Amino acid sequence: MNTDDFLEEIKKVGKELGIAPTIIRDEELKTRGFGGIYGVGKAALHPPALAVLSHTPDGATQTIAWVGKGIVYDTGGLSIKGKTTMPGMKRDCGGAAAILGAFRAAVMQGFKDSLHAVFCLAENSVGPNATRPDDIHLLYSGKTVEINNTDAEGRLVLADGVSYACKDLGADIILDMATLTGAQGIATGKYHAAVLTNSAEWEAACVESGRKCGDLVHPLVYCPELHFSEFASAVADMKNSVADRDNSPSSCAGLFIASHIGFDWPGVWVHLDIAAPVHAGERATGFGVALLLALFGRASEDPLLNLVSPLGCEEDAQEGDTERGSKRRRLV
Repeated sequence: MNTDDFLEEIKKVGKELGIAPTIIRDEELKTRGFGGIYGVGKAALHPPALAVLSHTPDGATQTIAWVGKGIVYDTGGLSIKGKTTMPGMKRDCGGAAAILGAFRAAVMQGFKDSLHAVFCLAENSVGPNATRPDDIHLLYSGKTVEINNTDAEGRLVLADGVSYACKDLGADIILDMATLTGAQGIATGKYHAAVLTNSAEWEAACVESGRKCGDLVHPLVYCPELHFSEFASAVADMKNSVADRDNSPSSCAGLFIASHIGFDWPGVWVHLDIAAPVHAGERATGFGVALLLALFGRASEDPLLNLVSPLGCEEDAQEGDTERGSKRRRLV
């Protein structure tokens, strides 16, 4: 699969739902400042793209963005993978694939809030104009990143995606889903996705949703004040890969993404690393679709999804509870 193929799948879903996708591609990405997506995919024959499907029903009270990592193939770039680690990298678009399936199902079942599916599509390839270690990229957030590992590419495309969701879509809740780190399988195992979030309530909701739907989830430690220094750079705002791989690397990778919306952002941010459970041997599992439907079930018109969702409605919030009472956390 290449980026053209993935875009065709997005267009098919859009046509079925009566939604025209927004597509930003190739040199337009560079012109508009998407240095993460463009930098990762610029060496490939099929150019990178940011694609968005938007469902904006009347009466919506909040805006939700699902952002998917869609690396259609990952060679590692110039920090190239070995012969034993490259096979299977066709599944590095598993996060974007899950979001596409979940978006289709959610809209067809009746989704009452504004929902945007943001697809960060690129092939991490090798070529004369491939990104090099030591290059510095300006991302959509306005922050600069010193590249010290071209095989840490997923966080770069997602950084552009979540920044777009924040700045252009005005999202109240941003959830990104990705086959982000090999360390995820070490941290939470083959069957549990890893969740990293700025909200303890959403962390608990992800775990409970996973138990109800079968897409299991386990938390990672969220501690930017101790972990984000792993990305310190002398020549840019940050590097793209950690200094110490023994210091919670899956958590750090998620924090890299969060830094591009800001650790003081008042909305809800959820990161789901599904690198291990997205496959069973050589076959895909479809992990993530059921999880998203269950997690956001209270925004659905489907009574079963309402029932399985652990998240409450706005009227359930207790007066004076600043987090539960916040519009930006209405679903909790």
